[in-house]
Amino acid sequence: MEDNITIQYDHTEESPEIQISLQNVFYEYESTDESPPKEVLHGISIDIRQGEFVALLGHNGSGKSTIAKHMNAILLPSGGKVFVAGMDTADEALLTDIRRTVGMVFQNPDNQLVATIVEEDVAFGPENLGVPSDEMRKLVDDALKAVGMYEYRRHAPHKLSGGQKQRVAIAGIIAMRPKCIVFDEPTAMLDPRGRQEVMDAIDNLVRNLGITVILITHYMDEAARADRVIIVNDGNLLTEGKPKDVFSHIDMLREHHLDVPQATELAQYLRAMGYDIPDDVLTPEECARAIMNARR
Repeated sequence: MEDNITIQYDHTEESPEIQISLQNVFYEYESTDESPPKEVLHGISIDIRQGEFVALLGHNGSGKSTIAKHMNAILLPSGGKVFVAGMDTADEALLTDIRRTVGMVFQNPDNQLVATIVEEDVAFGPENLGVPSDEMRKLVDDALKAVGMYEYRRHAPHKLSGGQKQRVAIAGIIAMRPKCIVFDEPTAMLDPRGRQEVMDAIDNLVRNLGITVILITHYMDEAARADRVIIVNDGNLLTEGKPKDVFSHIDMLREHHLDVPQATELAQYLRAMGYDIPDDVLTPEECARAIMNARR
């Protein structure tokens, strides 16, 4: 059985500073009338560096959303420590600064939209943080432009598509100027077009704005766009590494009820048919090139 594989992810001495650090984190849900206490994280250690795009994967109940909620102190560890930009999440006096540093975007954008006009919704968070009104206009406009929603600034959010709503929710987080954003399955409720819109917006945050992104997703094609993939299984770190390395372990992923990108799956099928196809294919473009080369 191919299990608990650790794929090395190299960081040079010049690597960016660690922005989020989970250090031997345990978490136990308290008992209720219906169930006893349940430990769901069993000593997780993860470092996220400034400017990284990290995909966090795992089957339902693996603990990935619980990990995400530790990253901006929605949850506090039962054991171990979590640091955000050097701040201990257990220090209640630092809670506001921690949540300014790490924003959260969830599955359902309707739960994060609070105003009747798009630009007012984006301004809601900065207003609560006390941003001066003379700075607000530029902050809101820049956030909407970053997600491609500036032209909709005076529209009613409830009239937008699912993908557009999610991009407005992302703009509302960007306007609070976080250094990091955690996305907890932001495309789960969207159609393919909406998913593409949101993923393009996330790419822009990382590549052009330098925002650190942690993406929780069930879509392996989305995870393939990340710089690094981390997989958790039943509250433990199963493996981590670059997408090409992680997704090359197809049998191990399937054994843990995880898929691989569609292009990777097609490449595996073609190899089994005898075609000379590389084992690190991730994207449709790479798969197409590999097929053309194999036919020569």
